[in-house]
Amino acid sequence: MIDNRSAYNSNVYDANIVSTLPYYREYHNQIIDLVRTTGLNDICWLDTGCGTGTLANRVFEEREDVRFTLCDPSEKMLERAKEKLNGKDIRFLNIQSQELEFDSEFDIVTAVQCHHYLKPEARRTAVQNCCRALKDNGIFVTFENIKMTTDESDMIALKRWENFLSEHLNDPEKVAHHMNRRGIEVFPITIEEHIKLLRESGFRSVDVLWTSYLQAGFWAIKG
Repeated sequence: MIDNRSAYNSNVYDANIVSTLPYYREYHNQIIDLVRTTGLNDICWLDTGCGTGTLANRVFEEREDVRFTLCDPSEKMLERAKEKLNGKDIRFLNIQSQELEFDSEFDIVTAVQCHHYLKPEARRTAVQNCCRALKDNGIFVTFENIKMTTDESDMIALKRWENFLSEHLNDPEKVAHHMNRRGIEVFPITIEEHIKLLRESGFRSVDVLWTSYLQAGFWAIKG
């Protein structure tokens, strides 16, 4: 039985996610580089949908001046995160983005591969909560599965992802499982829809940070 909403149990998530999402490690590289470039110090950072705590762990490899709050709806994922980040002064909360109640508390909020499980109204609430959690001029960064702007281009992008899965998983049943989750367990939206949602949620500046295959990263400034 899966102990979270991803395709993998928490105890094997880290080992398998890189074979499922092309350039997964690059998501964290892009986030860390963006935050570094802002010049912020003594950062108060919320990572919602934190999973096993990989992003926070990567951040701590570079700097210690970060106070993290890590949230995830899966208790098992949080257990793994606590093991990985043992000894760090971190606040852990077993909640999902739709339940966040922070107000103007954080310099940075991140949500990596977690809001695509949500249907439209829940996704809107999640993004609005992330915006409210930020201080004025705070930065939100999110990476999500996306869909293309037309059915024609979506089919091509899906075929590219299917080829990647086939090469890395080497198991037709596993490939089919991932492909079949789309539209049933995960609900990707287009880049244009992401940008519109972010603007409507209270961000004055919204831009694409990175994209490849069927994933994209966005960054937005509150205010």
